[in-house]
Amino acid sequence: MQTILFLVDFLLHVDRHLSAFVQAYGGWVYALLFLIIYVETGLVVMPFLPGDSMLFVVGALCGLGLMSLPLTLGLLILAAVLGNQTNYTIGRAVGPRVFGWEQSRWFNRAAFDRMHAFYERYGGITIVLARFMPFLRTFAPFVAGVAQMTRRKFSLYDVSGGVLWISTLTLLGYFFGNLPWVHGHLSQIIWAMILLPGIVVLAGAWRARRRAGA
Repeated sequence: MQTILFLVDFLLHVDRHLSAFVQAYGGWVYALLFLIIYVETGLVVMPFLPGDSMLFVVGALCGLGLMSLPLTLGLLILAAVLGNQTNYTIGRAVGPRVFGWEQSRWFNRAAFDRMHAFYERYGGITIVLARFMPFLRTFAPFVAGVAQMTRRKFSLYDVSGGVLWISTLTLLGYFFGNLPWVHGHLSQIIWAMILLPGIVVLAGAWRARRRAGA
């Protein structure tokens, strides 16, 4: 329970936690961020880590001169690409057996089914689009592996999506994260970055079910 409460607090106040970490441990923040991005994208059982909001805050910290922007972008893009490659490899090894797995604390069956339906409809571009969708981005490379997409094709989408995701959100934070209005409404912005993509995903799933039932 305490772990869950800490994760929720970290998610909603990621700016304070990262600022405090930088002041206390300096350059170790790069290792922490690398690990968070790698685990969120690389392990299908860790879809709840604060990817989008964290990247925005990291960009703002770079804008303040507390972190190096080029180093941050390079390391986090590498973490995002390697994480997806790990997840893809796991999915490819598991293969069709995953369709027999039941819902559990370690496997979100509903999220997997939604991602699989999305993949079936849009194909490889799903790897890029899912980068901007919390929860689903964790399952996209796994589903691609289960579907036996070739490594070469997957890597193209993986690198493209990783560069686009990390660069876009980090640079948004870098250029806009320290504006007075943004800084004063950061909690609301973080909530929006968490909730809006989820609403879009749920709306898409609802429409897909309606079409399936028609």
